[in-house]
Parts: sequence; structure tokens; C-alpha cells
Amino acid sequence: LALSAGAVALPAAGTTLSTLEPPVLPQLRAGTRPRIAVSRSRPPEFVVELARRTGADLVPIGSAGAKISAVLTGRVEAYVHAGGQYEWDSAAPVAVALASGAHASRIDGSPLTYNQGDPSLPDILVSLPGLAPTLLAGIRDLHR
Repeated sequence: LALSAGAVALPAAGTTLSTLEPPVLPQLRAGTRPRIAVSRSRPPEFVVELARRTGADLVPIGSAGAKISAVLTGRVEAYVHAGGQYEWDSAAPVAVALASGAHASRIDGSPLTYNQGDPSLPDILVSLPGLAPTLLAGIRDLHR
């Protein structure tokens, strides 16, 4: 099922991101290290090596919605997670990300699928579009 509408409230920032008026994606910051949002409590082990290989910094952030919103607002350039989550953790923020033109997929590059019999999603990558090929290639190298 394709996601068509979603919204993410960011109460601390006093704003809501939605598909109705998708946020304008920030640009990749030339000459700076990309930042990858990871789980505060359970970041995937391979992401430490991915960050080293791609010259990225890891930024621990709370919920999946907060991490995806951080990509959309320019706090980070990507979010990588492989510890499993449920559809409801990412569906609305992914809808907003896709409406904004961000890259959103499984970590192998395959599409995210929602409204399945099993509501679990094993992994996710959301990033600025220009960074996605580098991250996907790095992930492929690490998961051979």
C-alpha cells in the first residue's frame, strides 16, 4: 500500500510537518560531514562502521518520527535503523518524507511496504536524496 497522507507533530518546535504542505528539503551541506540519526537505546552495530566509511557523524535521537523529522528539518541528513519497528512507528513520517522528495526505503533499497498482515518493519533508511546512493552502497558492502 502506498502512503498518501500523513502528519508529524513536533510540539517542542511548535510545528507540524504534513503531506498537505510538505516541508522543503534542506540541501546537503557541502564540505561538512553528513549526520546520521540513530536510536538512542539500540543503534545498529553496522551503522558505526557505515559512519566511519562514509565520514559521517552519528546523532542519537528518540523516536522514529523524531529521527525522520530531523532529516526533513536539516538537523541530520539521514536516518538508518535495522533493529525492527512497527508500521505505525514510521508510516506518517515516511509519508511526509516521500511527499517532500526525500529517499525512503528498506536498507537494501527495496520499497517500504505498509498495511501488511505482519505490521513489523525490519529496517529503514530515510535520507536526503543525494546521500542515499552512498549510504545504500555502504550498507551493501557491510552486509555481504
